[in-house]
Amino acid sequence: MGGLNFEKMIIILVIAMFVIGPTRLPIYAKKLGDFIRSLKRAADGAKDRLRDEMGPEFDDVDWKQLDPRQYDPRRIIRDALVEDEREARLSDRSQRIEDLEAARRARQGIAEDGTIAVRFDDEAT
Repeated sequence: MGGLNFEKMIIILVIAMFVIGPTRLPIYAKKLGDFIRSLKRAADGAKDRLRDEMGPEFDDVDWKQLDPRQYDPRRIIRDALVEDEREARLSDRSQRIEDLEAARRARQGIAEDGTIAVRFDDEAT
């Protein structure tokens, strides 16, 4: 699926000659050219107005990043699922670290607030 290449333009021109006719084809070609020029002027005017409103930040914007054709819905969903899985693993890992730290503190007799708990051995007395 490619763009509009030279061969396709020739085919369109031949079809237009049969549909429109050779006498009216120059008139419609001129109208098409005028329409394309007016579209270009409108786009340039909108770009100039945007540049005036944004100021110097206009040149800093990466316009290719904002192109909607670059977004693949499958990739977006896959990345979101991978990110959720990564967050779940990090959460599990941090919970295990907290549990291990709590167990270490309990073995050493350190309370949750960081104070040292004194334990007495009943059998030693």
